[in-house]
Amino acid sequence: MRCSTAFSVLCLGVFLQVPWVASVSMPTSNCYAFDNSSRIVDFSGWTGYLFEYDQKQGSDLSVRFCKDVESRSQTGYVDFGRFDRFNYFVAGSGQSDFVQEFYNGDLMGCEQSYDKMGRTAQVNIICGKCLNGQCKGRPGCICNVTNESNCRVLVDLAIPCDKPGPPVFQGFTVGFHPRSWELVYNGMTQIGFEKPHHDFSFHTGQTQVVLFMTAVASLSSLVHKPSLKVLPDKGLEVGLSGSAAKGKPPTTLSPSMLIVDWRCEVARNTPYEVNITIPVEGYEPIEFVLTKTCDYKQDPGGGRTRGWAIFGVLSCIFFVSSTLFCCGGFIYKTKVERQRGIDALPGMTILSACLETVSGAGQGYSRPEDINSAFGSETSWERPPGPSQGAGAAWRPTERKYGAI
Repeated sequence: MRCSTAFSVLCLGVFLQVPWVASVSMPTSNCYAFDNSSRIVDFSGWTGYLFEYDQKQGSDLSVRFCKDVESRSQTGYVDFGRFDRFNYFVAGSGQSDFVQEFYNGDLMGCEQSYDKMGRTAQVNIICGKCLNGQCKGRPGCICNVTNESNCRVLVDLAIPCDKPGPPVFQGFTVGFHPRSWELVYNGMTQIGFEKPHHDFSFHTGQTQVVLFMTAVASLSSLVHKPSLKVLPDKGLEVGLSGSAAKGKPPTTLSPSMLIVDWRCEVARNTPYEVNITIPVEGYEPIEFVLTKTCDYKQDPGGGRTRGWAIFGVLSCIFFVSSTLFCCGGFIYKTKVERQRGIDALPGMTILSACLETVSGAGQGYSRPEDINSAFGSETSWERPPGPSQGAGAAWRPTERKYGAI
C-alpha cells in the first residue's frame, strides 16, 4: 500500500513538471480581448447583456455589451455608437482593465465630431467591483457616466471577468495565399481547422497543399520547425517541405512556405486527419488540422500527372531548340551565303529538291523572260551581246524550273 501511494505521488510530480500543450482557438464571437500580457480573455458569454444607468437629467443610459450604447428618455433614444467588429476591444490602463470603443452613432448635431463618425462612446471595463462600492451581489453594473460633450460619453462598467487564457503569439498568420489567413489569424486557429471537420477535406487528386506563414519581424525568430501527426498513422504518406520546414523565420514582407505532400496508399471511407503543430518559443504552439479523403490508391510515381509533366517539359525543350536552330540557320544563310527571302530559311533547299522529285522534271515551268528569249533565237541559245548588252549590262539569271504539287 505504501509503495502504491509513493508511486502515485511520483507520477503526479512528473505530470506536473510536463508542460501541458494546448493550442489557442478563435473564440466563437468578436467579443474578446488580450490583456497586457498577451493572454486572451473571452467575453462571448456577455454578448448582448443589458446594463442600465439612471442619470439625473431624466434619461437612462443603457449599454448592451459588445453591441451598442444608447441614451433613452421619454422623447426617444439617442444612439452613441455600435461595437466595431474589427477588434476595438483592447487592454486598458490605470483603473480600467479593458476598453471598448463604440462608433458611428447619431449624426444630428455631431456631423463634424471624431472624423465625421457622429456620436461615440467609450466603455471602461473594470474586472471586479466599482471603486465606489456598488454592484454588490449583482453580476455587474455601470459605475459612472461622464458626458465629455453632446457627442461623446464615457462609461465605467464593472463585471466579474473570467480567468485569462494562455498567451497568444499575436501577429502570426497561416493561409493558402501570402496575404490570407484562412487557417490561423493573429495567433489563433480559425474555426473549421481547430479540430477535424470532414466538410473541409481535400479531395484525393490534390496531392499537394501550399501554406504561407507570416509573423512580426521582431518575433519571427521564435517560430520553429513544424511537425505533423497523422490519424490513423498508416495509409496516408505525408511529408513537409518548403522554407518553413527548413526553419526559415517567417515575416510579413517575406512569408515562408510550408508544402504538404500527401499520397493515398490505402483507400478509406472516412478522411485521414493530419495534425500540424508549429512550436513558438515562449507561447502556446500553433495547431491546426487538415483532413484528406482517399477514394482510391495513388501510384507512387504520381500516375498520369507525372506523365503529363514529363511530356510538357520535353515539348518545351523541343520548341526552344527548334526556335534557336531556325534563327541561327537563317542568320548564317543571310550573312555568310548571301541568300535572301524564303531561300534563307533552313531546310528550304531540301524541300525544293523533294518537290522537284515528286512533281517530275517535265512538269516544271520556265520563267517568262527565258521563254521569250528562246523564241527570239531559234538557231542558237547564245545571242551575241547587242549595244545595250555590253560589259556593264545587268546579269540575267540562268533558266530555273520550279516544281509544282
